[in-house]
Amino acid sequence: MPVEVTTPSDREVRVTRTFKAPRQLVWDAHTKPELVTKWMLGPPGWSMPVCEMDVRPGGAYTWRWQSDEDGKQFGFHGTFDEVNAPARLTHDEYYDPGDTGGDMPTNDPALVTLELSESGGVTTLVCIMKFSSKEARDGAVSTGMTDGMEMGYVRLDDIFLAKAA
Repeated sequence: MPVEVTTPSDREVRVTRTFKAPRQLVWDAHTKPELVTKWMLGPPGWSMPVCEMDVRPGGAYTWRWQSDEDGKQFGFHGTFDEVNAPARLTHDEYYDPGDTGGDMPTNDPALVTLELSESGGVTTLVCIMKFSSKEARDGAVSTGMTDGMEMGYVRLDDIFLAKAA
């Protein structure tokens, strides 16, 4: 199933997606840098040269994407607030426009909550991103963020399928 995107409030985006994989595998794909760099790439033509993650309460992360075409980069960074493996992960998320720019604020972080539940070998992911304002939320959505998330999730489906074979 493709992502289901809703806006439960003026400041929130809720993304729901199911995976035909155990919850632990979906958790690992979101918390292990060697896996994150294989799928969290957005549209074709981008790589993730920086993926540093200290997944523990108070641990920091830095993600940077790079265009294969022109080398321009952007990224996100922040701190993990809650780590409850393999069910819940929360972190703040600061945008770093690098040399690509964008309409998202850089000083006001979004709070991202990832919840995973499993039933019958199918894991449901619910990601809630709470922004500092409606304008910040709308700016993030206008970047094609949720389309990029789905492109990454399709790659993740392929990884899970290969692992099951």
